Amino acid sequence: MISIDKFLNEEQDPKTVEKVLGKIRDLMTSNEELIYIAVQKRPAVNLMPDCIVLSSKRIFYCEPANFGITMNFKDISWKSIKEVSFKEELFGSKFICVPQHGENIVTEYIPKAQARKLYQAAKQQLDEFKEELLKIEKEEKLVTDTYTYIQEDPLEITAPAPEVQAEAQPVFQVEPEDETTLKLRKLKTLFDKQLITLEEYEAKKADILDSF
Repeated sequence: MISIDKFLNEEQDPKTVEKVLGKIRDLMTSNEELIYIAVQKRPAVNLMPDCIVLSSKRIFYCEPANFGITMNFKDISWKSIKEVSFKEELFGSKFICVPQHGENIVTEYIPKAQARKLYQAAKQQLDEFKEELLKIEKEEKLVTDTYTYIQEDPLEITAPAPEVQAEAQPVFQVEPEDETTLKLRKLKTLFDKQLITLEEYEAKKADILDSF
C-alpha cells in the first residue's frame, strides 16, 4: 500500500493525489518506484487538475476526463527523454519535457514549489539513467573491441618444449702406472732424445723386464 503522505509536502491536493495513486498502481511494473507527484493548480477553476507523476522508470501524465469520472494516462520512459526544464511564470510554472523525437510536452500551472521539486527529481532520474546507459555502452564497446582484437590477432599458444636432460657421460678412472711402466716410459724418453744409444736402450730395457 502506497502512503500519500510523502506526496503532500508541497501542498498538493490530497484528494487528487489519492485518486491518482489509486489508479496508477495498476500501471506500475515490478521494481518500479514512485518518486514525486505534482498537481496542477489553475488560477481560476481548478476542479479537475492534471498531474505529473515521476517514477524510477518514466514520467506519467494524468489528465481527468468525462468530468473527472475517468482519467487518461500517457507516459514516456527516461530513455525517450532528451532533457527536462521548467519556467516560472506569473501563475505557477511550466514543466517542459523534451523527448528524443517529437514535440515538447508542456504542462502549465504547476505551483512553483512543486515545479522546482519536480524538476530536481526528474533531472536526477534522467542523469542517473544516462550514466547507467553510458556505463553499459562502455562495457559493450570493451567486449566488442576485445573480441575484434582476438579475431584479428589470435594469440598462438605454443606448448613449451620438453626439457632435454643431458646424458650422463661415463667417467673413466685412470689407474696410476706401476713402477715398471714408469721406468720403461722414462727409458724410451731418454732414447727418443738421443741421450742413450740403441744398445744401451735395449740392454736397460731387458734389465727392467727381467726384474718385473
